[in-house]
Amino acid sequence: MTTFDLTALRAVVFDTDGVVTDTARVHAAAWKHVFDGFLRGRSAPFDVRADYLTYVDGRPRLDGVRTFLASRGVSLPEGGPDDEPGAPTVHGLGRAKDELFVREIAQHGVAAFPSTVELLHELRRRGCRTAVVSASRHCRSMVASAGVLHLFDVLVDGTDAARLGLPGKPDPALFLEAARRLDLPAGQVGVVEDAVPGVEAARRGGFGRIVAVDRSGTRAAAMLAAGADAVVSDLAEADVTGRVPVGRR
Repeated sequence: MTTFDLTALRAVVFDTDGVVTDTARVHAAAWKHVFDGFLRGRSAPFDVRADYLTYVDGRPRLDGVRTFLASRGVSLPEGGPDDEPGAPTVHGLGRAKDELFVREIAQHGVAAFPSTVELLHELRRRGCRTAVVSASRHCRSMVASAGVLHLFDVLVDGTDAARLGLPGKPDPALFLEAARRLDLPAGQVGVVEDAVPGVEAARRGGFGRIVAVDRSGTRAAAMLAAGADAVVSDLAEADVTGRVPVGRR
């Protein structure tokens, strides 16, 4: 079992997509629709597993556009936030993806992973504080839609990142902002991530425990190389030790 030892940790920070909410596949499908339409006749289609995990997962939306297109040898003008969705610019493709994602979530809702919810309850029963982070501006609405907003003391999302000028992963800024709001040093905070850039960010930030979630079963070696202390296929494999649950003796 992967242990969160609460004699060493006072809080745990969770990534959102793929860790708390089952939305990574929705992101991947939206990216595929946008990239395949743009690249038709010029490059191989977007692979919802290999390309998503390698170039997009865990990065801010515009960074995902830049990184994936660079892998195909394509460079686009940046454009601006007022570009039409689908315009041949970084912002245009990013806006097209965002519109698709928001439409899908509005139509079908958001589900939280049951094992993550169970872990959150157990951490909080034992007096451990929790935070959720995401590069997405939709983080709060997604977590609220999944019915788990009340399980977090702190939320840091893409709106905060834009307002504060925080760079995206693999820079640790989002995680460090969560630790700052928890009023804790990074060394007393654990991180749960499902993307290699996020694991790297947590290691660079000096966080006390880094647990990576590899639901695809293909990234354990890369996650360990990036700095994960442990890799699980699901948080049902994790346990919590180190403090008596609140109200128990």
